[in-house]
Amino acid sequence: MQRRRPTIGIALGSGSARGWAHIGIIQALERAGIVPDIVCGTSIGALVGAAYADGQLERLASWVKSLSWQSVVSLLDPTIDGGLIQGEKLLAFFRAHFNDKDIIKLPKPFGAVATELVTGREVWLRNGSVIEAVRASIALPGLFTPAQLDGCLMVDGGLVNPVPVSLCRAMGADIVIAVDLNWDLMGRHAAREAQPAQAAAGRLASILDKLPLGLGRLKSGPAASTEMPSIFDVLSISLHIMQVRITRSRLAGEPADVMIRPRLANFALMDYHRAAAAITEGARAAELVLPELEELIGGAG
Repeated sequence: MQRRRPTIGIALGSGSARGWAHIGIIQALERAGIVPDIVCGTSIGALVGAAYADGQLERLASWVKSLSWQSVVSLLDPTIDGGLIQGEKLLAFFRAHFNDKDIIKLPKPFGAVATELVTGREVWLRNGSVIEAVRASIALPGLFTPAQLDGCLMVDGGLVNPVPVSLCRAMGADIVIAVDLNWDLMGRHAAREAQPAQAAAGRLASILDKLPLGLGRLKSGPAASTEMPSIFDVLSISLHIMQVRITRSRLAGEPADVMIRPRLANFALMDYHRAAAAITEGARAAELVLPELEELIGGAG
């Protein structure tokens, strides 16, 4: 009797701008004939995962490759009410350029992870508006304002489950491919590349300078103090520490069958304009695990 092909799930982890690497990973897997049946994502992983589950990955890839620092800044709507960025301009953009639908109507089973702000409860979003679910999952504390969903305030799922292996298992995956975008961040922040466009960086700085506490000083530089990082750097590095620690803890208790770990330590929190480099690195990291993955799938099939 012919054995059943194992159900493959992919758990796309959180990681802000590093998340464009997910696109290259999925593309590399599909080129090798490995097509995930179940797609789960946290934060930026939810955004890329939703596009993939809806058959719109190539459209998303084309858009993110076209992003410049100026276009990233143009999607920001600064606020001081619950975060630095309100997120409404980004939400409106996705509604205008990508077809929203109910999660249960996507071609591939999809789930996103968010965190209920008041209780700290991990929330699995498996029905309702795709765009609203993604907005809830990407609401990075301190950066994006919390999302309101079903009467609850939701923030980034990376606070509780940065790489949602458990959700993939619960949705029926026999084999889980997990993507950890943050594994090499600790101690590497100082090695990140400088922003290529100082004028564009200055534009974002001028926007944030309108807010209290001098938030426009985005990073330490030649003219900055060598002793004290900017408030934005403190926030960014603290989030890195939190996500690395939580990811290690969750993966120790809920291990994936195959881990993909792209090298992305030189990507900063807001480097969304560097999609081409992230996609290339994602593809490289995926290709490294193909022999292991093919053997695992062949043995299970």
